[in-house]
Amino acid sequence: MNHDIDTVVNFAAESHVDRSIEDPGIFLKTNIIGTQTLMDVAKAHWTNGKDSAGYPTFTEEISLKPRSLYATSKTGADMLVRAYAETYHFPVNVTRCSNNYGPFHFPEKLIPLIIKNILTRN
Repeated sequence: MNHDIDTVVNFAAESHVDRSIEDPGIFLKTNIIGTQTLMDVAKAHWTNGKDSAGYPTFTEEISLKPRSLYATSKTGADMLVRAYAETYHFPVNVTRCSNNYGPFHFPEKLIPLIIKNILTRN
């Protein structure tokens, strides 16, 4: 099967700081190895062939200074994506959004907690 992939968005992550302290391995596996796997698939299907210099880039001036295992795993994933872009010459944008919401979201996270509080309000 052949697919013309022009955009990849990675919302997958282990995202609970306290759990990263208890089990850092799952954070490294998901946030680093999972990102590397995703980038390998993107690279295998990238058909544009243009130099990434021809595309507008998203830059951030904020220096990365992770202070938890969670933040370190996410920073490592960001750096891995940037290295793929430089090495294999395809465009990427790294964004650092927070509080994404989706199925199986932990109930103690911000968005599910707000929804629960609204629904249980008397």
